[in-house]
Amino acid sequence: MAEEKKHQAQKCWGIRWQVLFLFLLTWLCHLVTGQLQYSIFEEIRKDSVITNIAKDIGIDVKEFSFRKPRIVSRVSEKYFAVNLENGNLYVKDRIDRETLCGAVDSCDLTFDLMIANPLKVFNVRIEILDVNDNPPIFFHDPVMLEISESSMAGVHFYLQHAEDPDSGSNSVQSYKLKDSQHFTLSERTNGDGSKFPELVLEKSLDREAQSIYDLILTALDGGNPAKTGTALIKIIVTDANDNIPIFNEEVYKVSISEHTPVNSTVVYVIASDKDEGSNGQITYSFSKTAGNSLYIGIFSIDPVNGEIKTKESLDFEKAKTYELSIQAKDGGGLVTHSRVLIEIIDENDNAPEISVMSISTPIAEDSVVGTVIAIIEVHDQDSGENGEVTCDIVETETFILKMSSGSFYRIVTESSMDREKIASYNITILANDKGSPPLSNRKVITLDILDVNDNPPIFTKSTYVSYVPENNLPGASIYKIQASDLDIGENAKVRYSLNNTKAQYFSVSSFLSINIETGVLYAQRSFDYEQHKEFQVLIMAQDNGSPSLSSNTTLIIYIVDQNDNVPQILYPSKENDGSALFEMVSLSSEKGTLITKVVAMDADSGHNAWLSYHFIQVSELCPFSINQQTGEIRTSRIFQEKDALKHQIVVLVKDSGEPSLSTTVSLSLFIANNMQQVLPKLSPKIIDEDPQSNLQMYLVIALAVISFLFLVTVVFALISKYKESRTSPSFGSLSTNLYSHVDPRMLSKYNSGTLTLPHAYNVCVALDSSENDFTFLKPIQNVPVENLIDADESAHGNDKESVTSRSVIEVSANIPLYTLKHFIQFVLHGFQFLRFWSNLSESLV
Repeated sequence: MAEEKKHQAQKCWGIRWQVLFLFLLTWLCHLVTGQLQYSIFEEIRKDSVITNIAKDIGIDVKEFSFRKPRIVSRVSEKYFAVNLENGNLYVKDRIDRETLCGAVDSCDLTFDLMIANPLKVFNVRIEILDVNDNPPIFFHDPVMLEISESSMAGVHFYLQHAEDPDSGSNSVQSYKLKDSQHFTLSERTNGDGSKFPELVLEKSLDREAQSIYDLILTALDGGNPAKTGTALIKIIVTDANDNIPIFNEEVYKVSISEHTPVNSTVVYVIASDKDEGSNGQITYSFSKTAGNSLYIGIFSIDPVNGEIKTKESLDFEKAKTYELSIQAKDGGGLVTHSRVLIEIIDENDNAPEISVMSISTPIAEDSVVGTVIAIIEVHDQDSGENGEVTCDIVETETFILKMSSGSFYRIVTESSMDREKIASYNITILANDKGSPPLSNRKVITLDILDVNDNPPIFTKSTYVSYVPENNLPGASIYKIQASDLDIGENAKVRYSLNNTKAQYFSVSSFLSINIETGVLYAQRSFDYEQHKEFQVLIMAQDNGSPSLSSNTTLIIYIVDQNDNVPQILYPSKENDGSALFEMVSLSSEKGTLITKVVAMDADSGHNAWLSYHFIQVSELCPFSINQQTGEIRTSRIFQEKDALKHQIVVLVKDSGEPSLSTTVSLSLFIANNMQQVLPKLSPKIIDEDPQSNLQMYLVIALAVISFLFLVTVVFALISKYKESRTSPSFGSLSTNLYSHVDPRMLSKYNSGTLTLPHAYNVCVALDSSENDFTFLKPIQNVPVENLIDADESAHGNDKESVTSRSVIEVSANIPLYTLKHFIQFVLHGFQFLRFWSNLSESLV
């Protein structure tokens, strides 16, 4: 009982010293190397804390979880884990050093600790220290030995050695044999440091005295406390066979490629025996060991000639070396042992593997150069140059590959990106090893580009033109304008608005409105060509991006004239008391003598303003005719005595529109040689007045009127000259060309009903009685009458109407028609009045 307590106390102190040694060793390694290196014992309890790795890498425990640590390893992640709350690195599962590394002296588990935000990778190496947890084992129990009775004292017999999976001092250190008067135990140390027991015959044997001996062989390891393993040695005494087989090499070493075909010869082992007969016949076989039990399925040995062949395909990545224990046994039962070390030569049979550890997609197109797109890992299972990998990005100059640490690479942007040019990238990563021939692998990463509002809406033209007929229906659509945006989503949604809400004299919004989504313009009211001939609207297109972008364009809307105005007769005036104007015609007038002239105008323009003059309700014997273009009334023949003294004629004035509009005026023409013949036909008021008493008053009035007309003419000439020097597109001017000549044949060009776009009105008034013409001249432009059309602004032309060669004064049409009409009526009435009283005074005198 006391011994058991003492043993437990020693065991407890041993564990404490081991833990203290582990801590000091871990601290010393970390201090000296400056790397993340730790040491732990195998079979350490699950969930045991190794270290606070957050503190070791210099990260505050509070933000350790935010950095998203992750263990990256195909092996170590099974055994270790990181606590995100306190930063401790702890053991996740049972660690058996012998299972991981076998009997090698050094056993390490390594992994990469990946930290995000920002991304860093730390290499961690954990050394697994051996614990004496395995006793020595004899795989052949009992051990059968046949010893000839002729064997001399001092002969050594090779015994099977014990195997211990532990390493270092925990492996087999010594052997001992139970006391025997015939046998003792000896140990032999090989070149690799391993110890083998040998049985030494101390005293010759006598088969007739004792033919079988049972001995107990014990193997002890160097642990504290030491573990043991035993085997029974059964010795059979035979007749004399005093020579054992001998291999020609103590250790056979051979190197073969991992691509060696199945059933290929690896090596021949040869042993010789000096005995003859059955004692000299050698049989080859694999020794029964733990290693051979694994490799018997991979290799085979010919028992007769010692040829070792492959039974399965070899793979360097699974096993780099094989150690086979072989034995040669003669017919007398003597056995000798040897080893075959087979080294597998690596071949480049594994292409590099590319793994995407982290990727950011989509990425904004305005990302700065150097932005990290993804983290990739490249791994090759081969070794040496076959496992050295070079990695690069092909087929794009936008991204480059930078090595991060070890086998990790970062994909970063090398140049700026534009989603409108390339909406997504297929990044091809090519990995090549340095084997011969080299192997490669490709991986394609798809990266989507996120749109940024960097493109304003675009109009196809800087100026648009539309023609809209007047008298349109309010609310009708008159034009559709469209802008495009190269962006997508909300950044490409365009809104339209009228930018200038006021023109020079009126509000544009009272005439036009626009649909903010479709860009369709609507008329708020009916247009009147006579009031507004065109609109210039600035339209703005604005997207929904943040911040939003916009662009402008100009829309010119020309109002197309319609025939909606009746011709107005300026002379003779119809605003009297209703009585018809009279004219006295000399009885001796020649044929073609100008009697009077009907002057009319039309507020429309172009073809709609072309006027023609006609007689209605006149007989064929009427001695007068009217010029349809000028409205001049002339004698059509010489008068005769039988002709009626008074002629009542009605003049019809109509325009050339579709449909045509017209008006009429009545004239009374008296045929007489003097005024006395006309007076009886006139009003009794005129006849009763005293001609002599009123003559002087009339002459004074006539002189005053003529003087006033002269002053008015001078004033208008000065105004015309002033306006001519400041001509603008919006206002006409008085022309200084008083003798404009136009070929009358040009009038036939406009009989189709299509006229050019009108601008200014030109009024021509005869300067003397022989040229008392009154007509309208307008610039002619080709105007399509269709609605909602787009035309080029260059389609403006100027043509002249046909008029007879005579002196004219051009008056701008922008002068109000009412004022111009009364002015012309006043002038013509003045001339008529003077002419009438001149004839009256001659007759009275």
